[in-house]
Amino acid sequence: MFARNTSLILKSQRGMSLVEILIALTLLAVAGTFVATNFFAQLDEGNIKAAKIQIKNLEGVLSEYKRRCHNYPSTEQGLDALVNPPTGGKECKNYPSNGFLKDGNIPNDPWENEYGYESDGRTYTIISYGQDGMEGGEGVDADISSKDI
Repeated sequence: MFARNTSLILKSQRGMSLVEILIALTLLAVAGTFVATNFFAQLDEGNIKAAKIQIKNLEGVLSEYKRRCHNYPSTEQGLDALVNPPTGGKECKNYPSNGFLKDGNIPNDPWENEYGYESDGRTYTIISYGQDGMEGGEGVDADISSKDI
């Protein structure tokens, strides 16, 4: 009797046709594309915001550098002057023994590129060259400058 009921159950179940399976896969692909697009757009926006925050933090550290050393590091000294006493150009007599950054590392931008830095000692510009790491660009490749924040 048990074998008889099993065969009735198997005969009454109907599988999906190939067309139904293809439609279901297409719908899943469309939904996945929509979700992935939104996810990557938010990730890009987050990286841009993170770069702006890091630049603002570096500006704060540079203000402390200027307070103690009476000028900003030159272009040649670069941001490295925040972690190592500058050599060449104007030196800092009040340079702290452990530098100006607690962990002793200059952060990279969110795309793992070094920040650009230019200074004449009185003013400075910090630049992230965006995702492509090259000057110029649009969208996520656009430059983010301390002068524009």
